Amino acid sequence: MTRTEQIEALKAKAQILRSHSIRSTTEAGSGHPTTCLSAADLMSALFFYAFRYDVPNPDNPRNDHLVLSKGHASPLQYAAWAEAGAFPVDHLMTLRKVDSDLEGHATPRFRWYGAATGSLGQGLSISVGVALALRLSGSPATSYCFMGDGESAEGSVWEAAALASYYQLSNLTLILDVNRLGQSQATMLQHDLKTYSDRFRAFGWRVIEIDGHDMNQIVDALDTAKLPNEQPTAIIARTFKGRGVSFLEDKEGWHGKPLPTDLAQQAVAELAVSQEQKALSAQLKVAPPAEFSVPSLPAGAMEPPAYTQGQQVATREAYGDALVALGRANGRVIALDGDVKNSTYSEKFYKAFPDRFVECFIAEQNMVGAAIGLAHRGWVPFASTFAAFFSRAYDFIRMAGIAHANIKLCGSHCGVSIGEDGASQMALEDLAMMRAIPNAVILYPSDAVSTYKLVEAMAAYQGIAFMRSSRPKTPVLYANNEAFPIGGCKVLRSSAQDRLTLVGAGVTLHAALEASERLAQDGIQVRVIDLYSVKPVDQTTLVRCGRETNGLIMTVEDHYVEGGIGEAVTVAVNEAGIRVHRVAIREIPRAGKPEELLALYGIDADGIVKEVRAALGL
Repeated sequence: MTRTEQIEALKAKAQILRSHSIRSTTEAGSGHPTTCLSAADLMSALFFYAFRYDVPNPDNPRNDHLVLSKGHASPLQYAAWAEAGAFPVDHLMTLRKVDSDLEGHATPRFRWYGAATGSLGQGLSISVGVALALRLSGSPATSYCFMGDGESAEGSVWEAAALASYYQLSNLTLILDVNRLGQSQATMLQHDLKTYSDRFRAFGWRVIEIDGHDMNQIVDALDTAKLPNEQPTAIIARTFKGRGVSFLEDKEGWHGKPLPTDLAQQAVAELAVSQEQKALSAQLKVAPPAEFSVPSLPAGAMEPPAYTQGQQVATREAYGDALVALGRANGRVIALDGDVKNSTYSEKFYKAFPDRFVECFIAEQNMVGAAIGLAHRGWVPFASTFAAFFSRAYDFIRMAGIAHANIKLCGSHCGVSIGEDGASQMALEDLAMMRAIPNAVILYPSDAVSTYKLVEAMAAYQGIAFMRSSRPKTPVLYANNEAFPIGGCKVLRSSAQDRLTLVGAGVTLHAALEASERLAQDGIQVRVIDLYSVKPVDQTTLVRCGRETNGLIMTVEDHYVEGGIGEAVTVAVNEAGIRVHRVAIREIPRAGKPEELLALYGIDADGIVKEVRAALGL
């Protein structure tokens, strides 16, 4: 095929993609056809000129990677995959049906999805993680991100742009579809390509401005993006929403509206290509991926911990120890941090494996997005920061849940026990936040051994796993050979005379143990449970202990009363008729010394003794 024939074939393919997008959204009765029309020329050239992909095998580690950040254009992506031979074209007519893998915004139910997107502004962060993963693997593949102009208003886009430049991700190419129109009005910059370009250049990107409907310019830009460079590349493409259909092109009021049948037929007629053009476009194929030797990395068991019972170790420090041991055992483990690695103790991993550490700086949402991208390419990312700051990244975590992303998060400095830094640094909402994520595991260790063992469990779990680590040093409670399965708990104090079950985790477990000893001196026996697995929770043990202790459980937690351990336990035992008395933080805390704050909010041993006596009517 000559260059002229190739350009004509790509043009014809773009028209076919437009027609598929209109037909499928009209059949569905919902969707975003006009945003598909603006991007069709770009998508045609990307798929059938630049992309390198083993279409029948989306898990091939040699494949290029595409993240469609403007997820509402998924019908266009599906059309491209269908034309590439991933599935029959007729399947496009199942778009948005309840039993179809072609959802309104792509999810992992679609095998060739690349990422779960739809919450705008996330795709570039994920693509940065993919580019990092490709570099770690020594892969010649490219990480492509297809983004809309409207979503560039999201701050996460610029967090990603900054990090991509910092790490000189020359294997990352962004295609920005500047179609001028948002959902409710024109975008801020409309067709001001210069300002878009100036912004990316200021962040250290190589920038190429093009007419996004000129196939020659598109192909040339994709060629330039592949040239040796030490910068990521941004292709800034001027396009028109609704391109190719006279009554839609550059018209407001059509966002998110499928065409009725009569208008769809009219639009498809305008987009029609000749039989000769169809035959030419049918010759286009997605090129196979480049060959390279995929590295074989170690994957074995961690060496056991070596702590001494009674030794004073903060769980955040034990997290760092465990991460290093895990990194030695598993070559696919990688750590990310948000410029607090000397507080989360992920710096131990950085010192041991600097090539597998990504400093994301103070940009937590981009850190989580990059972790998602790394996980998509088979790495096991552990992202760490203060637990309070994961709230800034919550939408990324929410989307990671939809994507079934295999990411691991560790939030340190939880609760009032951090002390003088005050309420802004105290994670008091994190358990509630993470409990709402489907299939997420939440772990809250109380000593170094349980922390160490639970890090290993996090790595083995396929999905989101969140660990809550504490700032204060606490004594080691367990022997080094103790097992901590996800979904379990530990009964640490028990007798036939127990009148109440105390449930704690982290610092409050140690307070509960001290309180139980003091109560025992007064002849009051209470059971003590270490609820190291907050989700899933050990319902069987909780119900049994509640029934054996007069139907009464008291939870004590360094967390707000809403959404934390108390609620998790209440849900677990409520149907068994067991009462749960919740002791937690019930106001915005002050700054002070840790011991002062634990006492002030009634979650130290004195406070627990007082609450137990009151609950028992003593």
